[in-house]
Amino acid sequence: MKIVKKIAIVLLVVLVGMQFYRPKKNQAAGDFVAAFESETQPPSEVKVILKTACYDCHSANTKYPWYNNIAPVSYWLADHVNEGKEHLNFSDWENYTAKKKDHKLEEVIEEVKKGEMPLKEYTWTHADAKLTQEQITALVTWAEEARKKY
Repeated sequence: MKIVKKIAIVLLVVLVGMQFYRPKKNQAAGDFVAAFESETQPPSEVKVILKTACYDCHSANTKYPWYNNIAPVSYWLADHVNEGKEHLNFSDWENYTAKKKDHKLEEVIEEVKKGEMPLKEYTWTHADAKLTQEQITALVTWAEEARKKY
């Protein structure tokens, strides 16, 4: 029983220590998706979908929930955001080649159609990000049209 107590104390110390060393937040000033929206021209309905279901994990600005201030949740969310931006970063759109832009929009279409995006973990706490069939259709239709530019 003494070993279990020691392990519990060590875990508690680690958990408390984690509260003081938080991951860097993904927050940018200004219009962080202006180039993307200017180039792809999403209609207002699609802009709302992108804002509520995509930009938190796929841009340079995340709106964090209150529970992000608690470790280890803060580390988990930082990892999700960083991974999301590795796959697609709307804030970095102007630096993508035309071929890459086309491919990213193709992936958006595929992931949304399959129901892979937004992630289930995200929609658990962001109910408004769960896409209806009408929203999926609007997003896919816009992305297919935007791909024609590339």
